[in-house]
Amino acid sequence: MNDTLHIVCPHCHTTNRVRTEQLGSAPDCGQCKRALFNAHPVALDEAAFDKHIGRSQIPILVDFWAPWCGPCRTMAPAFEQACAQLEPQVRLAKVDTEAVPHLGARYNIRSIPTLALFSGGRELARQPGAMGAADIVRWARSHLR
Repeated sequence: MNDTLHIVCPHCHTTNRVRTEQLGSAPDCGQCKRALFNAHPVALDEAAFDKHIGRSQIPILVDFWAPWCGPCRTMAPAFEQACAQLEPQVRLAKVDTEAVPHLGARYNIRSIPTLALFSGGRELARQPGAMGAADIVRWARSHLR
């Protein structure tokens, strides 16, 4: 395995090179000096989404949601809890399909919430419907083996 990975900062969206063995040691962004992992999903607009999906060398789990969606709001705390369990091996992100409708259309999101797991710039798996934290973690890990 490569001994360095490209990790996109959740704050300034700069691509950082991080040694694999340092992933679990709370690495900071070389640009903005903030933590690359903070156990919170990162909200992405279209440009940031493209950068994270295209440049990060760790999988990205995206929650496509909308603020008016009851099940989306219900799942939000579970997604946050899953983030604490999956980082730093997986980046968790949220895309508000109301604020960024082009991404929902590009990925043919037909129901929300929908989880989509990306790795190497490609979508690996998709799961519509709200889930609890343990189910989110189990689902993501099952597709990364």
